[in-house]
Amino acid sequence: LGLYPALVAIMLRLVLVTGLVWMVFGVKGELYTCLADMEELLETEALLMRSLEDYISAQEVKLNILRRAAAEYAKEHEEASQDVQGYLSNPINAYLLVKRLTTDWKEVESQMVDDVGKVFVQNISRYRDVLKFPSDEDLNGAAVALTRLQDTYKLDTASVARGELNGVQYSTELSAGDCFELGRQSYNNGDYYHTVLWMTEALQRYEEEYNKTTDKSDILEYLAFSIYKQGNVHRALTLTNELLEIVPTHQRALGNKVFYLQDIEKASKEKRRGDDGTDAVQSDQVITVTEQVQPLAERDVYEMHCRLEHQMPASITAKLKCRYTDRGNPYLRLARVKEEEAYLDPLILIYHDVIYDSEIETIKKLSMPRFKRATVQNSKTGELETANYRISKSAWLKDEFHPHVAAVNQRVEDITGLTISTAEELQVVNYGIGGHYEPHFDFARKEEGHAFKSLGTGNRIATVLFYMSDVAQGGATVFPLINVALRPEKGAAAFWYNLHPNGEGDMDTRHAACPVLTGSKWVSNKWLHENGQEFRRQCGLTFDAD
Repeated sequence: LGLYPALVAIMLRLVLVTGLVWMVFGVKGELYTCLADMEELLETEALLMRSLEDYISAQEVKLNILRRAAAEYAKEHEEASQDVQGYLSNPINAYLLVKRLTTDWKEVESQMVDDVGKVFVQNISRYRDVLKFPSDEDLNGAAVALTRLQDTYKLDTASVARGELNGVQYSTELSAGDCFELGRQSYNNGDYYHTVLWMTEALQRYEEEYNKTTDKSDILEYLAFSIYKQGNVHRALTLTNELLEIVPTHQRALGNKVFYLQDIEKASKEKRRGDDGTDAVQSDQVITVTEQVQPLAERDVYEMHCRLEHQMPASITAKLKCRYTDRGNPYLRLARVKEEEAYLDPLILIYHDVIYDSEIETIKKLSMPRFKRATVQNSKTGELETANYRISKSAWLKDEFHPHVAAVNQRVEDITGLTISTAEELQVVNYGIGGHYEPHFDFARKEEGHAFKSLGTGNRIATVLFYMSDVAQGGATVFPLINVALRPEKGAAAFWYNLHPNGEGDMDTRHAACPVLTGSKWVSNKWLHENGQEFRRQCGLTFDAD
């Protein structure tokens, strides 16, 4: 009987540790009635003690992981809180913020899914109903934006990983795990070029990291297959062998190795003999190739201007003038505007200091709750739809929303001399991470018969584009066909005619909004239509008058 308290204590400890009362009290045979059986309980307790110690050790590992994560979140959040707009205007910070709240947060949640963390996770789940959480699609979009910036501005992968953009240190370095996620997102998009770039960087950073943030085997798997897809089967085989040294039973790697070896053998046979049965061309034979210089593709020209690499010839800049003008408007005689010629044919004008800070702030505040993903008009159906070549959000503002909106619209009429009675509402646009709008026309071409049909106001005769923010890097408005690039300048507005006086579209007005590298780009634009302009911009005496 003297052993009873001890036996009860053992039973209670077993119940508390396992949480399974039925295992103790529900068993048939009543263990307490036999000391031999009770001796086995001591062995069970010893096993549970070891299990408990392992559980505590595992929990401590989890807690250490969570502490490191909390410290990292706190560090980045504190930095962001000092200058929220400045922090988020950096695309690397924006990408990392999205990554922390998607991929990284999923890892945190997986660490917390245990008896201690369930309540917290349930609270987090409830927060998702009232707070904005980025989705996997947001993560993919942020990753694509970074690779777009990398291409457009010719950014070295290692420099971006160090937090440098065009030689300027903007943020903390990316970890191997961060680089791996960028590569994985590229892989999911079928973009093997960027997959190789970022997986290679991830592998290098993995070797340098003390606290590993990803698995080398995962990096090698993605890297090997992407290199194979780029045509380098020998390099893919080498990386696959390296992967199999780490994980000898890796099923996909084993299968890929067989496939790569077959591919190499097939290529070797084809090299030894030509397809027609004759000997292949020997390496010492000279083959003469006539090289022709091909003109740059529009995208290459567009990206070159985004990098501001093109300098306008002096023969053109010498003819450009700046002036104070009233545009023949009696009101502007009291407050003439600063007009700068950016190009003469087609005429592109810049008006400086024509939208004021108070108006800009009002327009921003009115736009925020109305923002939707910016759309383009389908050339065949005339319907509005989203497109990957336009990454921004936009809102449309009416005069009656605020006197500042009405004032800006009236200023458009005063400056251009064109009526705004048939114009579209003021469109406000904010570009996202790497936000851009690839080369396009503002006017509808002849084959786009449905465009603007519902408005009943004719084609877009002219565009006024207000710049409502400065942009640290990138974000220029470029005209690839005439080699013109306009850098955003807060308070300025660009103006050009989309149509010739005869109503035909001016193809040289094809333009683009370059990706925003750093900073936040805010613009608003007013599209003016043909109807009502008959006596304000008269046609020439002949149909082909320009």
